[in-house]
Amino acid sequence: MLSIQEEIEVQGVKVGGEFNVRKKMLLWLTISSGFLLIILILSFWLSNDHLRLNATNKNLAPSLGHLFGTDWLGRDMLTRTMKGLRLSLAVGAFASLISVIIATVMGICAATFGKAVDAVISWIIDLFIGMPHLVFMVLICFIAGGGIHGIVLSISLTHWTALARVVRSEVLQIKSAEYIQISRSYGKSPWYIARKHIMPAIFPQIMIGFLLMFPHVILHEAALTFLGFGLSPQTPAIGIILSEAMSHISTGKWWLVVFPGLLLVVVVKCFDSIGEQLRILLEPASSNE
Repeated sequence: MLSIQEEIEVQGVKVGGEFNVRKKMLLWLTISSGFLLIILILSFWLSNDHLRLNATNKNLAPSLGHLFGTDWLGRDMLTRTMKGLRLSLAVGAFASLISVIIATVMGICAATFGKAVDAVISWIIDLFIGMPHLVFMVLICFIAGGGIHGIVLSISLTHWTALARVVRSEVLQIKSAEYIQISRSYGKSPWYIARKHIMPAIFPQIMIGFLLMFPHVILHEAALTFLGFGLSPQTPAIGIILSEAMSHISTGKWWLVVFPGLLLVVVVKCFDSIGEQLRILLEPASSNE
């Protein structure tokens, strides 16, 4: 048996440990969000004049005047990289939003409209998951004619399945809750129950799903563009920057690939970290571990 003093000390250590864990999570959340904000600010602040052809500044190595160096046409690589990341973030946000909407609608319908609808939607989810992911995206992008519309469509139609399963599972659990049964007994409509009870309850899962989907979307956008199925060569996208640089890296122009590729990885990890930290913070069982 522990004395009262020992129990207080043990509880104090436990609470203090949980508090420190939450502080670390919030710190990483702040750092990741701050880094992404800096990239967005720089992408708007850097002038488009640095993207013009400049024969006198061709193939310059990184220096104080050009932190990321210049390419074979004399364009500043820092400016190209930041504006390419901004475009990737915009495309990723729009595609992720559409994919989240599809996942939410499909998940709610599967959990709400009976076993027949649930079986059909579950079969569709299994079908999409069973297809080769990148090949399926390339096919959709090619059919849609490429460009931003093709990328958004291909990503939106291939990234909703995992979140749809999560939404379906959450809705099934919520439907069996006592307060939902009470609301039905008072004659509340399914639309009222969905709007007042189900949507607020699953919104944290949807938000986390959106954030965790974002890094995959950004990588796949870059991959499609790198393979030539995405944005036009005139667009300053990360995939195009990396694709064009591959023909020059053998000549020793390492900065054309290293800096854009490194920042792409860091941005992906930032979104992955934000989504993961929010998931842990919003789940009491996880945050207490």
